[in-house]
Amino acid sequence: MTGSDPVRRYLEERGAAAHVVAGGLDGLVRGWEDAVEAVADGYPLDTLDDYLNDLDGRQILADALAVAPREDAERLRLRIAAADARFRSLVVPTARPLWGERAATAHGWTADQSWWYWSRPRRAGAELGREIDAALGVRDGS
Repeated sequence: MTGSDPVRRYLEERGAAAHVVAGGLDGLVRGWEDAVEAVADGYPLDTLDDYLNDLDGRQILADALAVAPREDAERLRLRIAAADARFRSLVVPTARPLWGERAATAHGWTADQSWWYWSRPRRAGAELGREIDAALGVRDGS
């Protein structure tokens, strides 16, 4: 059991993998920083599923921050802000969420609050680029 840590309790109740629960809030921040680094590297071999998994990690981080003790969230605030700023510099906004409108509505995601779902890497491997185009309904040459 996770004891008195509300973030680990949230992760456990959400059904997160044991290593995610064990990592807690710090692990979620590290995971987001790693994801941003992968985007900076251009996601050369990764697919849309990989990218969406990383974006889901940012959403879980946002949700975990909502239950985290204020001192923990404040301690990590600058790291999160730096990772978010770097991510924003590496992506371009999309008109629609990559998970699709239905998923965004079902989960209550908005482009303002869950902005990461409305982004695509400026540089991406060919496979990821094609899959994002397909998810957004972009045809070749349009």
